[in-house]
Amino acid sequence: MSLKLSVIIIIIIFEMGGLMIRDEGGMAKSLWTKSITESIFAIYTPYILSLASGKLDSGSFLHCISQDLRFLQASAEAFEMAEEFSDDDEDKTVIRKIRKHVLRKMAMFQSIVQEWGFELPAGISDRAMIKYTDFLLATASGKSVREKFPGKFATPFEKTKLSAYALAAMAPSMRIQSFLSKEIQAVLEPDENIHLYKKWIDSLASQKFEALASQIEELFDKLTVSLTGEELHFVETVYQNAMKLQVNFFSAQPIFQKTIVPLYRAHGNDEHNVIICSGFDMTCSAVDSCALLADVAIIKSSKVVKSNGYEDVGDGTFLDNRRDISSSLLKQYVDEYEQCLDRIMQRDKVTKFDFESLRNALGQLTDVEKAGNLRMGSSGILKGLQMDDIKWAGEHLVFQDGCLEFFKEIEKTKGVAIDAHILSYCWSGDLIRSAFHSGDSKYPNVHSNELLFIDSISTGEILTKVQCPIEKLQTFNDICKNSNYNKGRNLSVYIGGSIEELLCLLTADIGVVISPSANLLKLGSLFGFSFVPLFSGLVKKQRELIEDGCPCWKGLSGTLYTVSSWAEIHAFILGVN
Repeated sequence: MSLKLSVIIIIIIFEMGGLMIRDEGGMAKSLWTKSITESIFAIYTPYILSLASGKLDSGSFLHCISQDLRFLQASAEAFEMAEEFSDDDEDKTVIRKIRKHVLRKMAMFQSIVQEWGFELPAGISDRAMIKYTDFLLATASGKSVREKFPGKFATPFEKTKLSAYALAAMAPSMRIQSFLSKEIQAVLEPDENIHLYKKWIDSLASQKFEALASQIEELFDKLTVSLTGEELHFVETVYQNAMKLQVNFFSAQPIFQKTIVPLYRAHGNDEHNVIICSGFDMTCSAVDSCALLADVAIIKSSKVVKSNGYEDVGDGTFLDNRRDISSSLLKQYVDEYEQCLDRIMQRDKVTKFDFESLRNALGQLTDVEKAGNLRMGSSGILKGLQMDDIKWAGEHLVFQDGCLEFFKEIEKTKGVAIDAHILSYCWSGDLIRSAFHSGDSKYPNVHSNELLFIDSISTGEILTKVQCPIEKLQTFNDICKNSNYNKGRNLSVYIGGSIEELLCLLTADIGVVISPSANLLKLGSLFGFSFVPLFSGLVKKQRELIEDGCPCWKGLSGTLYTVSSWAEIHAFILGVN
């Protein structure tokens, strides 16, 4: 077995192979779950965020409603076609009932607007809405479906499948509107009756609207039962395209006021530089990079180079001994780390945010981290590791969903003052650089420890640069101080999820934590800093922007913003692609 095949055992790359798997909750639930990233991008569009803040300009709101009414009109036409294609009386009755609900919804929208004393703007649909309605009607009429499956809809039974495709094009709009309204409703204050658009939000978050969305999905599930695998793939494509068109619709809505999203538009310009810094292990990567390097080195050390590749040496005893040494070093490090953390956790709570006390407390981890690196460097475990093996392991390293796409999108964005950096305890910056790209690209900038090499073969020694929370903070401060990307004011964003990132997270103007652990939350309660969901925090900042003229992003505020995925970070900073 070659070294690379052995490492594949460590780096698991999972692909679905194109299978369309039905969720136990039905096809609609399965497709919605797959589209959750798109829905997250919708939440962070300027229109939805401004709507949630209650400070959306009425002109923007009325424009969106006028476009939504045009979509509902197209939906009514699509349901009429779906009823015509159906050959089941019960299905026809359900479709007819849903169509009546859609028409009542149109009347309700117009009634609410009139109640507020507004008049909906007249005129043609905007480009984003035209794209969606054209797509919807082409699908519902069977035009696009016949292009995909020519000559297949000659019989009444085959024509009934057109109803399923029509619902695949309509269901995402209803589901995402229900989802967004509930997300907005969740961040409103209980007594927030002065919110201009609360009645509108409540109507879309109501049980009646949820019942309508669910009714469409239930019928969709029923109609897709008889579809073949190829037809289900096409249904999925229709659903995903409809979802993207709906998100693009929200993204394209004209906004006649300042907004804080996407962040790069507000701050990545001639007057501001956006500095993006991120941790690596378990923030970007899905595996621990140091453990990966140790495993690769152990596998490499148990082989000799022959003209035809790598060949095993001995009976496996040598390999087992190396693994025992590595496991012993890891256990000693973990034991010392946990003991040190336990001592930190035993301190009394502070009454207000105290950064210096936190810095002093986390400084106790310095000796633990340095001792662990010293033992690894002295053990010889990493000796003999070749540069090509490190690069190959990096190129095949598994990332957290959405992370790699985020940094690639930054690199593609031209004319925007964004400076990106990775800060890591990893023993090899070459592993990280190889993981992010191949070729001559130097993006993002990597700050980590490095292995020492002679003729592209590791000596086993570690050139230490970033070993502990204090050194990581110093590196972050140096980046912010020396960054002069566009000779403007720096706005710093730090992304992380571990204790080693805390000092940087709190020092940054905006600290974003991915799924905070129990230990992070406990440290927050001990040292007086808080965690706020990012969307909720941005709603508040949007209000500040409109009311005070400027949202205050400031380091050492004692507030960290939490997200569940890189999709939220991408949507917040870069917006819809």
